[in-house]
Amino acid sequence: MAEIVPFRAYRYNLERVKLADVVTQPYDKITPAMQERYAMLSPYNLIAVEKGKPSPKDSPADNVYTRAEKALETWIRDGVMVRDSRPGIYVYFQEYTMPERAERRTRKGFIAVGRLEDYAAGVIFRHELTHTGPKADRLELLRRTRTHTGQLFMLYSDPQRRIDSLIDEIVARCHPGEAPVEAKDEYGVVHRIWPVFGPEIIADIGRAIASQKLVIADGHHRYETALAYRDECRAKSAGDDRNAPYEKAMMTFFNTHGEGLLILPTHRLVANLPSFDIGSFRRKISSVFDQEDYAFGSDAARTATGERFQRDLLASGETGRALGMYAGGAFTLLRLRRDADLQKLMPNLSAAQRKLDVVLLHRVLLEEGLGITPAAITAEQNISYEREIGAALDAVDRNRAQICFLLNPVGINQVMEIALSGEVLPQKSTDFYPKLLSGLTLYRLD
Repeated sequence: MAEIVPFRAYRYNLERVKLADVVTQPYDKITPAMQERYAMLSPYNLIAVEKGKPSPKDSPADNVYTRAEKALETWIRDGVMVRDSRPGIYVYFQEYTMPERAERRTRKGFIAVGRLEDYAAGVIFRHELTHTGPKADRLELLRRTRTHTGQLFMLYSDPQRRIDSLIDEIVARCHPGEAPVEAKDEYGVVHRIWPVFGPEIIADIGRAIASQKLVIADGHHRYETALAYRDECRAKSAGDDRNAPYEKAMMTFFNTHGEGLLILPTHRLVANLPSFDIGSFRRKISSVFDQEDYAFGSDAARTATGERFQRDLLASGETGRALGMYAGGAFTLLRLRRDADLQKLMPNLSAAQRKLDVVLLHRVLLEEGLGITPAAITAEQNISYEREIGAALDAVDRNRAQICFLLNPVGINQVMEIALSGEVLPQKSTDFYPKLLSGLTLYRLD
């Protein structure tokens, strides 16, 4: 059974700071340039805690983790961060424009503290594997700060939209003087939160979520870090206290049947193959894919041709199986042949896995077609990733990549099916957009 509880969040004191100046993107999305910019915005920007800068002079007594601990404690002591007087949950809306489109959407969810569960319990499920490096970093930070600053992005499936109705009711009841806390991030996404302290409606939401199986959309490393920290604390504790703060973590919940849920594709760039030949590759995959070229003779024609190609890629994905390819000079639409035997091509995979375009790409095109081993893919030896189609094409044109493969997004139902069956998707299969800001609410383990 999924269990959530209200909590007394620490939040930035808006009499001392402007919220947009102190919150950050999730730690794993923060580039060095973003890190510098955040630090310049405010001395109280969460970057000092979330992803501090190492120094050659670091020591066991003075390093990114001890400095994060000191910064957080100082901000709380000085009133830069204050704790809510009552336990609550926090309705969270994200208003955004879809990348490469003009459509405006709103994603609606809520922030609460949720009980940590081992995967074997069958309550919380992952959809991707994790790596040891990021978990070691997050674990040391959690040990020092005893604080969850970032949000775990959790999915649940509620076709009747019971919780969505409760959330809309909360917002509709707010008086003009109860304006939400709001911040616009660097991508133009408007983030709004409404604190909810009413015990009855919190209990209603808790009962509605209790029967759900939860899937981690983003935050796998942080979730497994929280599990590791919980186990450390259990080992040190004399008793078994299921209500101990370390038994829970801060989570944000979104309905797969709700508004505004968007998954973007992550395209693949291939480089540094010593004997790459596009003609040989095309012949090798011809028994699996029909190939249609979209040639263009000038830069002016490239734009219109590219737009037509992208429309056809999306349309082909809605009616069948299709991938895009670009090696310069022409776009190529790869449609899975009707006589292709996927069970023979991918005998060791489940039927659900074989339905995924990203699996088809990895197994047939990358591994079989180009000879890139699974280990090389995991290590990103010949593979890099790009969200924007334009940037992926540009990498080929500028000879930073030999070829790029373009994907349609994975469907949310596919993600849920794979995760709930106990399987995982290939690395970087999903890009849930927009990301959840760190620093809107903090959960202190005290």
